Amino acid sequence: MTWEITHDVAEFHAVAGAYLAADPVRNTVLLTVSDLVRRRGPYVYGDEVPARFGWWREAEGGAVEGVFVHTPPYRPILGPMPDRAARGLVQKWRSSGARVPGVTGAQRTVEVLADEWRAGNGSSTVFRADRLFRLDVLTPPRPGPAGAAEVAGAADLPLVVDWFGTFAEHVGSVPGTDYTAQMTRRVEAGQILLWKVDAVPVSMAGFSAVSAGQARVGPVYTPAELRGRGYAGAVTCAVSEAAQAAGAEQVVLFADRANPTSNALYQRLGFRPVGDFLMLDLTD
Repeated sequence: MTWEITHDVAEFHAVAGAYLAADPVRNTVLLTVSDLVRRRGPYVYGDEVPARFGWWREAEGGAVEGVFVHTPPYRPILGPMPDRAARGLVQKWRSSGARVPGVTGAQRTVEVLADEWRAGNGSSTVFRADRLFRLDVLTPPRPGPAGAAEVAGAADLPLVVDWFGTFAEHVGSVPGTDYTAQMTRRVEAGQILLWKVDAVPVSMAGFSAVSAGQARVGPVYTPAELRGRGYAGAVTCAVSEAAQAAGAEQVVLFADRANPTSNALYQRLGFRPVGDFLMLDLTD
């Protein structure tokens, strides 16, 4: 039973590509993040430490049964894995002196890892509990709200950056992060849509690049003073259709389990629950 770790994203995909593609829905974040590193380089998230990747096998030369992707300064992202692999990952990190600010992944895996972390006199705190949804049959709201979706352009970029920064505060962002470069890439790729009423933006949604047949909706953001008018549902439908038009066979999204309004909305639109995820902060 062993973990292998590399900074080489090409090696990671060569070894673990079949594992990732076998469950692209649950591996959605791992796929999109590692693909971005493959396209943009190991420092795409702006830290001085390059991205790193790991995979676990029961025996040397066997099939990959677990992976993680870590792009500092963010938390490592865990794929589905056996409990013994999660425990072994903690031991690997501790023996190597790796700095691990937290983890995110499927609830069972994260809970097993957290138990092992605490057994070594560390502590863990739940930052956020999410539910992963997959689109079944898209069901737009009827009647829909006033306005229409438009692909965000260069003139919209300052607003997009501002709104994304506010959204990111609630989903595990690193304080002080400048999202201009990230959102510029996404606007240029046509991956951000705005719902506009009389040419005024009132809501925003985005989708990730298609990878292994899946794309992830996010962010979905409406300013507090404009909520409750149907804009979020309308722009979520529009961005889901845009993801499908870009080639996504599976459209997924995460919703905060503490927000019953968004969970109910996504299910009305045709999204169905897949599983529960946790985001933890870890300290020694």
